[in-house]
Amino acid sequence: MPRSMTGFGAAEGPLEGGRLAIEVKTVNHRHLNVQLRLPPALQPIEADLRNRLRERLERGHVALTARWTESPTPATTVKVDVARAREIMRAVRELKSALDVEGEVGLEFVARQPDVLSTVEPEAAPVPVADTVALLDRALDALDATRQREGAALTAELRRLLDGIASRLSAVQEAAPRRLASERDRLRRSVGDLLEGRRVDEDRIALEIALLADKLDITEEVVRLRTHLDACRALLAGDGPVGRQLNFLGQEMLREVNTIGSKANDATIAEAVVGMKGELEKLREQVENLE
Repeated sequence: MPRSMTGFGAAEGPLEGGRLAIEVKTVNHRHLNVQLRLPPALQPIEADLRNRLRERLERGHVALTARWTESPTPATTVKVDVARAREIMRAVRELKSALDVEGEVGLEFVARQPDVLSTVEPEAAPVPVADTVALLDRALDALDATRQREGAALTAELRRLLDGIASRLSAVQEAAPRRLASERDRLRRSVGDLLEGRRVDEDRIALEIALLADKLDITEEVVRLRTHLDACRALLAGDGPVGRQLNFLGQEMLREVNTIGSKANDATIAEAVVGMKGELEKLREQVENLE
């Protein structure tokens, strides 16, 4: 079943002591256009995430957003500067002796002095590529489900439009022989009026009718248009990206319908041509949303 290019998918899970949420949104685009918004910890693996998106998606504008719902909390360590503590103790004792005061310098006092005790934040550990890509795959699975549902609805609408074109084409085929007979009778009347009762050259009339029939013949256009309709239905019955092929077939069908319209000298055919053009315009608009 063809997929829509419009969809949304999200996933959240534990990663490196925190929780990471990934959201993927897609809309229609002629090519695959990827935009990523990542926290600093994920930027080193941006290329891996882009490659995964290219493996899973064919077309569309893709916006991926990743954020920490619970930030990783790396364990901090305490650093002790023993040399600094000794220097403080020596200085305090020297001050005590110089001032000739009583009292002892305690550990609590020394520990409170700047740079004796300090906390050190360890460097953040690299985010594991495999775990992050696995979380992205979950988001893409959810995205694919929405794109399939949208694609099913689009496929049903496109089939309805194709049936409408086929129905109007049948009306054109039915009207074509009547149109030729009408043109033949009109030609006979016109020639008769011009000759004002004189003998009609039947051979010349037959030749003119043959030339007229060839000029007005739409058999080739009808056959090609039906072939294009069958090709569209075959694509919609398959799987995988079909948007570009359907867009091309839509252009070709419009070409055939325009040719039929240029040859039409009949109200029924002209009305059917207008209807087919309307259906084709709707079809081409809907095809723009298919992958």
